[in-house]
Amino acid sequence: MSWLSILPPIVAILIAVWKRQVIIALLMAIFTAELILVGGNPIYAFTDTVDRLVSVFSNAYNTRILMFSLLIGALIQLIKISGGVSALVNWLTRKEYVHNQRRAGMLPTILGSSIFIDTNMSVLTAGLSSQALFDKFKMSRARLAYIIDSTCAPISVLILLNGWGAAILGHVEKTGVTNPTEVLVTSIGLNFYAIVTLLIVFYTVYTGKVYGPMKAEESKALEVPSEPLPPATKKRYMLWPLAFMVLSILLFMYITGDGDLRKGSGSESVLWSVILSTLLIFGLLRFDAKRKTKVLMEESFKGLGHLLPLVTLVLLAFALSDSMTDLKTGEFVAGAVGDFLPLWIIPALIFVLAGFISFTTGTSWGTFGILIPIAIPLAVSLGISPSLVLAAVLGGSVFGDHASPISDTTVISSLAAGCDLLDHVKTQLPYALFAGGISIVLYIVFGFIG
Repeated sequence: MSWLSILPPIVAILIAVWKRQVIIALLMAIFTAELILVGGNPIYAFTDTVDRLVSVFSNAYNTRILMFSLLIGALIQLIKISGGVSALVNWLTRKEYVHNQRRAGMLPTILGSSIFIDTNMSVLTAGLSSQALFDKFKMSRARLAYIIDSTCAPISVLILLNGWGAAILGHVEKTGVTNPTEVLVTSIGLNFYAIVTLLIVFYTVYTGKVYGPMKAEESKALEVPSEPLPPATKKRYMLWPLAFMVLSILLFMYITGDGDLRKGSGSESVLWSVILSTLLIFGLLRFDAKRKTKVLMEESFKGLGHLLPLVTLVLLAFALSDSMTDLKTGEFVAGAVGDFLPLWIIPALIFVLAGFISFTTGTSWGTFGILIPIAIPLAVSLGISPSLVLAAVLGGSVFGDHASPISDTTVISSLAAGCDLLDHVKTQLPYALFAGGISIVLYIVFGFIG
């Protein structure tokens, strides 16, 4: 495929920045991709665009992600009206466990860094449990989205006792490299982007210093009055559903992985857990708080409606990713720069390449599958450390994922924080670029010293 294969993500980014209409941007990008695939016939491109959207539901993983992204709206709304959030916030502040912005920021930072079994579980738990505290202490939802997005994926790719580790090890084993497990373990300390990103998050939370567009969002948060919470009732109305969600995800990961958490289905586990957690809070409010079934149903559908725009974005992002796969965008980008590399620049360039592929396709996992089979054999044949090159692929993929407005994890982080998608992208981008710049320098240095 020619350079045209990178045109759809460029169209998406330009329209999103120009018009701030991400749904239209993604639709136009999908149409552009289908137009290229059918050789320029706009009628076929239109019908294929519709078929592409429909085909998203033929993939069980995609459908589960869309379902739990929608259902989480009902869970959030029921927890919100329960009064449990108010009760927990009052208790945390009364006991002085959380009495300032630093403590409020530490909650999602620690949760996001601790729950490494599944990224979606980590994002949802850290985001949902922290929204009200961020509002109380006049911290922006964009900052919350940045914290959870920039802790959950980096920690998952560093502590590989999860689905990430299993998938990456599988890719490494297929390359035929000697001691694939050793290569993977050694790469952890060389994953500069993930390490630097986590350090930056902890620095900004501890010092309270923010930069770039994030500073403007924080200033706006100081001026905007906090949304009033329902009267405080019982802490368990918030704690029980969230704790149950985390524990049941672990249980379903164990079950779907046939006794191995690392091999469990994250999307299946999260979907079942969200369904059961929603039923739990519904039951608590119906039978313990004596709320009327009609009111609870109305509030549930209100919650679904709140998240419908974000779920639409996830649907479109999946469709665009499938179109990009058919266009072989990743293969084109990898092949375009693969033949002209001096040895010392290879690790840094692979990092940039992984970032670009992940950014344009919206998937770090897809980038793993594209680049690991290319990068590790290349490293072995040229006498470069395969662990260094693997770390560059993994870190670069997460970097591109953080910067991409079409990444499903970017969208889900916005969802969990209750933040506008473009606000999240523009406020996180400077931090991602800074961490990416440091990583490039380090990969150049390590490329020189071997």
